Amino acid sequence: MLIYLQFKKKLVLLLFVVLFSLTGFAQGFDVNHSQLDIYISEEGYFDVVENYDLNFTEYKHGIYRNIQVKYDLLNEQGKHENRRIKIRNIDVPSHKYEADLDFVQKLSNSLQIKIGDKDVTVIGPQHYQIKYRVYNAFLFEESHIRFYWNIKPDGWYAVFKQLDFSVHLPEGMSSDLGAIYVYSGNTGVNTPSNDFDVTYYDGVYTAKSLPNFLSVPGQSVTVLINLPPGSVKEIKPWWPFWADYGWTLILGAMLLAFYWVWNKYGKDDRVVATTSYFPPSGMDPAMAGFLIDDNADTPDLISLIPYWGSRGIIKMEQIPKEGWFGKDDTKLTRLRPLPVGAPDYEEEIFNGLFGSYSGTGEKEVLISSLKDSFYTKMASAKTKLKEQAQIYYDAQAKKMQTITIIGILILAFVLFFIFISTWGLWAALVVIAVAIFLLFMSIYMVKKNSKGNEAFSELKGFKNFIKIAEENKLRMLLQDSPSYFETTMGYALAFGLFSQWAKKFEALNLQPPSWYTSSAGVFTMHNFSNSFSDSISSAQSTMVSSPSSSGGGGSSGGGFGGGGGGSW
Repeated sequence: MLIYLQFKKKLVLLLFVVLFSLTGFAQGFDVNHSQLDIYISEEGYFDVVENYDLNFTEYKHGIYRNIQVKYDLLNEQGKHENRRIKIRNIDVPSHKYEADLDFVQKLSNSLQIKIGDKDVTVIGPQHYQIKYRVYNAFLFEESHIRFYWNIKPDGWYAVFKQLDFSVHLPEGMSSDLGAIYVYSGNTGVNTPSNDFDVTYYDGVYTAKSLPNFLSVPGQSVTVLINLPPGSVKEIKPWWPFWADYGWTLILGAMLLAFYWVWNKYGKDDRVVATTSYFPPSGMDPAMAGFLIDDNADTPDLISLIPYWGSRGIIKMEQIPKEGWFGKDDTKLTRLRPLPVGAPDYEEEIFNGLFGSYSGTGEKEVLISSLKDSFYTKMASAKTKLKEQAQIYYDAQAKKMQTITIIGILILAFVLFFIFISTWGLWAALVVIAVAIFLLFMSIYMVKKNSKGNEAFSELKGFKNFIKIAEENKLRMLLQDSPSYFETTMGYALAFGLFSQWAKKFEALNLQPPSWYTSSAGVFTMHNFSNSFSDSISSAQSTMVSSPSSSGGGGSSGGGFGGGGGGSW
């Protein structure tokens, strides 16, 4: 049965070859054997040596090799990344050749190496060897570094009858067959190929195509190897700055203009901290955390947990690990619904934890159950927090921020073409770098209104008090308000000062909050501080965790090294 399936597969491919040869895309040659050797350097690049034994069925000058250099990647966070690899040290021994200049390579999507003599034609068996070095073609992820390369891209206008390749790891690196994945066939095939015999010995992966192998135009062969973190250096790009040229004056004026706009419309008024022992009335810690740094951070929204606890809305319990390999968990219990009129961001987090049920019964949720699912709720709540915080900001500054961003984009687009035609490529690239910097700085072009300045003054004073509060003053505050620590700990958490704040109460014979329980021995303020810090840290990392890729995660034609080749 297996022999029959293999014969059927080969017959289908042969029929495709016949149809291919009858079309206008046939280029008069077949690749009888292709051998690629790749040498990975720990310095962050790899060298490629391509050997082709082919047969011309009609007179040709030679072949050309196209290598794709620009890619649109999708990273682990689901965001698109424009990646441009660099091809250097091109050589074609024993043959005349032409290769695109570095300037052309940076402006186009692919590099072409054209081999042969325009005054000479050849026919029959020929051998070509192409050498080059590749930069910026590794995928650096948290758990591993990915080498992802198209051994045979789908753009070759020829039939490949045999294809072998080897990948040499950096000296001293060890690996195994579990780290390599080979894909072949039509673009997008994500199941490992059965067309190759893959072996590993002494730092070298070797793959040989099986006797029934045949790869036609439109099909590719791709290798994916997961390398250990730190095994290959990540080469970070840097932008050189050429002094004493006219374009520097233009960019300098651009920077000065941006500073003038920011100083007039984006710079906050000078605010003097008002001595305050309490946060602003009616402001929850999430909003306080936003206003203190003009940003919606995860700790801002996590601070709602102790805020709800102090108001009798929820209770929190640390659950010790079970067994040797278990992990501590945290259980949140809803005691009653949020008050009517609670901000949208509070409802987003609260309903994300306990559902939208508005009854009076208790409902429980384990923090561990939120892993890889709650992050969408957290992202939505951050957006809503930012939206509701706008009542504290100057609307004119927000409008000017939008105008500035649009102006930077238009100006950068115009200057790019002016600079590249007048001062060259590097000047144009610096325009892009400056534009990106200004767009990033535009995020901070926000200005608080009088209401925001008043709130910020109180928050600044309260934050300073948390840092410098003395024991005697805290005793006085506790006499007037026994629940003072409980009602302020959420704000300290939003400010990133919880441990420092809790430590100040350890010597005051204060009972820990009743809404938090743990089985960690006698529950003193010191024990509470350590236990709560562990629970809230675990909750924070769990509530923003998102699913990550696993396994090979590749596909045929999915790596770098796209392109192909043909004859001329």
